[in-house]
Amino acid sequence: MNASQVTAHLPPGVAVTDPDLLAGYVRDESRFTGAATPLAVLAPRTSEEVAACLRACHAAGVPVVTRGAGTGLSGGANAVEDGVVLSLHRMDAVLDIDPVERLAVVQPGVVTGALRAAVAAQGLFYPPDPGSVASCTVGGNVATNAGGMCCVKYGVTGDFVEALEVVLADGRVLRTGTRTVKGVAGYDLTSLFVGSEGTLGVVTEVTVRLVPAPGPAATLVASFTDLASAGRAVAAISAAGLDASAIEILDATTLSAVDALTRMGIGGAAAMLLVQADAARPGESAQVLGEAAALCETAGAEVAVSEDADEAGLLMEARRQALPALERLAAQRRGDWLLDDVCVPRARVVDLIAAVERVAGETGLVIGVFGHAGDGNLHPTVIFDRADEDSRAAAMRAFDAITAAALELGGTITGEHGVGRLKAGWLTRELDPVALELQRALRRTFDPAGILNPGVAL
Repeated sequence: MNASQVTAHLPPGVAVTDPDLLAGYVRDESRFTGAATPLAVLAPRTSEEVAACLRACHAAGVPVVTRGAGTGLSGGANAVEDGVVLSLHRMDAVLDIDPVERLAVVQPGVVTGALRAAVAAQGLFYPPDPGSVASCTVGGNVATNAGGMCCVKYGVTGDFVEALEVVLADGRVLRTGTRTVKGVAGYDLTSLFVGSEGTLGVVTEVTVRLVPAPGPAATLVASFTDLASAGRAVAAISAAGLDASAIEILDATTLSAVDALTRMGIGGAAAMLLVQADAARPGESAQVLGEAAALCETAGAEVAVSEDADEAGLLMEARRQALPALERLAAQRRGDWLLDDVCVPRARVVDLIAAVERVAGETGLVIGVFGHAGDGNLHPTVIFDRADEDSRAAAMRAFDAITAAALELGGTITGEHGVGRLKAGWLTRELDPVALELQRALRRTFDPAGILNPGVAL
């Protein structure tokens, strides 16, 4: 396959074929996923140029992998053999913010943190906040239906997507959804595209719902002498129905790594819960955290509560440093890391934590646990020696055992990172045969030639 079969038909400046530049688009942040050097990187600036790219690729039968910021952890943006990468980084404009309808219209390359800042300036709030909020893009969030720390109160990306512009595999342009509060005409194609990981079309414009800005955040820090007690506290807080905006957990390994990175003095406990409340009415956040504190103390925790917004921000930033800190720990050991993303019913968080501890003991590997305990979505991160074949094999066994445990507990193989290439083989274990048949048929309907992100998901 020759890149010129595609690039010869594109507008000037769209195609990149310099080998040094192509090397930066081979893969995302995942481990144990296949990748190849693309024939070219296509970097369109408009929806019309995206359509031209897809028409050219469709005519030549060239596979297309759509890429946002490359922060994904499941291999969904990895380039494939004899394919191109369609990078949407140039399409990074906030097109409209409507404070009356509480909507924002953005291109897919807009960084999620930049969108949050832009709407905050108008007294509004865009809740989805993945861990990589400062670098990931709205288009990538839509592709994986990304979540984040605020999901326990506000929901995931899909709960805020009202309308989309999508370019299909053959270059046709589709618009879904409405700007109205209600709209039930026809099938809900908007929801179908959210979480489809680039397998049904390329999102070129996103209309998102906004909410009024919340009140100042107050934070509770609960330190536990064992991880299971922290899990029990999570279950108690969930059962109480408290209106917390975040309930995050970090185990001893993760706390130690974060403390080594940030020097914040948060290490030493076997586990820590960070519970945040952002109620708009005065006194409500304090009430929520007071009830949460009592439940944590009953579970055996030492508790501290802060209503200082700056301190709350620092604590949540420490939580965002969990993966970078574990990555640093792995590098110090001349090793690597493999992050899982599983979600279980909140009542089974304790059982999932116990399963992770059991797997760590059986494999002899260090596994750091952190995640969104309030919605049952944990990210066990396996530290291993990448130069040792036995250690690499043990890491995959640990990863598979944790994923299997999540299914056995009534959970799912992915809560927010997507299936990608990393977990494509797991779909047949989670989905029933009829669901698989229908999903494969849908994919063929939107992409009969099979050029969109081959190897991802189904």
